Amino acid sequence: MKRAVFGADHEEYRGVVREFVKRDLAPKVADHRAAHSIDRQSWLRAGEQGLLGFFIPDEFGGAGYTDFRFNAVQGEELATLGYAYASAFGINTDIVAPYLLELGTQEQKKRWLPDYAAGRTIAAMAITEPGAGSDVLGIRTTATRVDSGWLLSGAKTFITNGSSADLIVVAAKSEEAKPSRAISLLVVETAHSPVGRGGSLDKVGQTEAETSELFFDNVFVPADNLLGEPGAGFGYMVERLAQERLSCAIASLAHARVALDDTISYSRQRSAFGQPIGDFQATRFRLADCQTMLDVTSAFVDECLAAHVAGELTPVDAAKAKLAATEVQNKVIDHCLQLHGGYGYMREYNIARAWQDARVTRIFGGTSEVMREIIGRAL
Repeated sequence: MKRAVFGADHEEYRGVVREFVKRDLAPKVADHRAAHSIDRQSWLRAGEQGLLGFFIPDEFGGAGYTDFRFNAVQGEELATLGYAYASAFGINTDIVAPYLLELGTQEQKKRWLPDYAAGRTIAAMAITEPGAGSDVLGIRTTATRVDSGWLLSGAKTFITNGSSADLIVVAAKSEEAKPSRAISLLVVETAHSPVGRGGSLDKVGQTEAETSELFFDNVFVPADNLLGEPGAGFGYMVERLAQERLSCAIASLAHARVALDDTISYSRQRSAFGQPIGDFQATRFRLADCQTMLDVTSAFVDECLAAHVAGELTPVDAAKAKLAATEVQNKVIDHCLQLHGGYGYMREYNIARAWQDARVTRIFGGTSEVMREIIGRAL
């Protein structure tokens, strides 16, 4: 079915992103995997192409497009190369940017957004801790008031872009209040407030993007780096989770579509028992199931995208989108790997890497179990 959610402008932008992926990222994939990090030049090239500032007002160096469908197009195209690219660049465009744009003061925006749009600033969101993942209210990192600022103490883990980040939004307990009113959001500029970094963690998949531990040992953060109001951080995070989960759903389906397309091509070329494996009914049935799951789920996620653009996406529907998309992504890719046989288990094949990359999508951004709990409570 033709997707009705995108217009001509979005498809034109898709061409820009696709060319960037082909010209600037694809030739470097092996290097990124070896380094467990995307090189600075790629970020700068993305900035030059307008991919990191299209949503930023033109007065701060961006293009001023607030339509999230441009974000969706970008996430889909990056995910076709590898989910790690949608994750890493998506932190800047889909996750951190709303906090700066919606909560930042004019002075903060002038200070941070021009370099952000140009690709000179890599961002990270530091919420998860060794003892607090889905349970955000259980974080133990603290922000203590001192003259002219705050002292941050604690540790964060599983932080995408953490090793390279120039700007980190950190969630920390700062108030003596009930848990939902105790968390504040502080922006750490690593050039001025040195942060301990544990290096890139050894992940199962998405090896092109870094995921790191961060350590704060009485790190000083100026008072004017507070985002929003003290103690309002939990509410700010809850308000923006729907977009994060929608972004994950969109990239997950795009990632699975590439795997399925590759597998359809493989099934035409690979022969067994004297004929292409695609000629066997069992193969056709499995591919038909995969295509149907993707198409049906995509229809719902596209409706969620349209609702988000209209300001009508609910947290429950966002949870449904993430749950459905990531579960389908993993099912489809697992079926595709099975159809590759033993070769599908070899890392030199894209399907093996896609299988490794997909597994974490049912965990980050809220586990599938948490998504089910959100949906179940609303019934």
